[in-house]
Amino acid sequence: MTDADIRGESAYNDDLPKVVEDLRRAGLAVESEGAVCVFPEGFKNKEGEPLPFIIQKTDGAFLYATTDLAALRYRVAELKADEIVYVTDARQAQHFAMLFAVARKAGWAKETTELVHVTFGTMLGTDGKPFKTRSGETVKLKELLEEAVQRARGVVEAKNPELPEDQKQNIARAVGIGAVKYSDYSNNRDSDYVFSFDKMLAMEGNTAPYMQYAYARVRSIERKAETRGIAVDAEIAGLSDPTPQEPAEIELAKQIVRYGEAIAMAAQDCRPNYLTAYLYDLAQKFSNFYNACPVLDAEGPTRARRLLLCDLTARTIRHGLSELLGIEVVDQM
Repeated sequence: MTDADIRGESAYNDDLPKVVEDLRRAGLAVESEGAVCVFPEGFKNKEGEPLPFIIQKTDGAFLYATTDLAALRYRVAELKADEIVYVTDARQAQHFAMLFAVARKAGWAKETTELVHVTFGTMLGTDGKPFKTRSGETVKLKELLEEAVQRARGVVEAKNPELPEDQKQNIARAVGIGAVKYSDYSNNRDSDYVFSFDKMLAMEGNTAPYMQYAYARVRSIERKAETRGIAVDAEIAGLSDPTPQEPAEIELAKQIVRYGEAIAMAAQDCRPNYLTAYLYDLAQKFSNFYNACPVLDAEGPTRARRLLLCDLTARTIRHGLSELLGIEVVDQM
């Protein structure tokens, strides 16, 4: 799939009458109390009566159900999709279960076509209710990100006031937006969670700022090496035996090689929190390694081996955050 395949809801407007017509012709859609409905098997209302999947209202208007059916048919027939993943609030579970049942009954989704509904919980305010602004309206994403960046700027000012102005702003943007993204990713997607800027921007715990700081910390080792005249790339390239020796080295190396497994599990179950948990464990194991094993003060093959572990840690964190989760990393915080 490419960006050219992306279509908004309005792109299916011309297909909606045909969806209804084709379902009528197939004997799947019938009129019920003036509306056109499909009654997929296995769905009942509270009274135990068949539950309708309404595709056209009594006034002739179409619904989300009609658009979803048109989109699903297009994706299978035109884009040749063999798997379609829908990501929505958990409260729409019944809608998608009925959508999938109707699409399969109509033959628009093949038996081999995998239809997946990935649900997520609700972001709550401190009052335990869905997150709102003071005005009572749901907060806009743009405003949320702007405030996150503003708050992150305050953290940067407190930690590194001597940094150049443009660098402070770049770090604040990376940390603020990254914090919002990571907070969503790191929670079990099925669970509701309480929104908290303080928790998102904390420099400790499983947060984006902690992970970004962990990456910057590793890169700072390389910068210090350069000031000492240590050719990091050359030393790593000349290492003949990278086998870790010390317990902390072994634990860090074992965590690094689990990266592929973490990606596979996160992708298979559509749970990015598996990946964030892995990255957090990696950062902690690196911290243990760094405290137990001097890097730049070591000599010969030992220093080269530890520099390699540092480099692999940084590469893994960067790939996980930037390439997979879309969270920017910075070399200095």
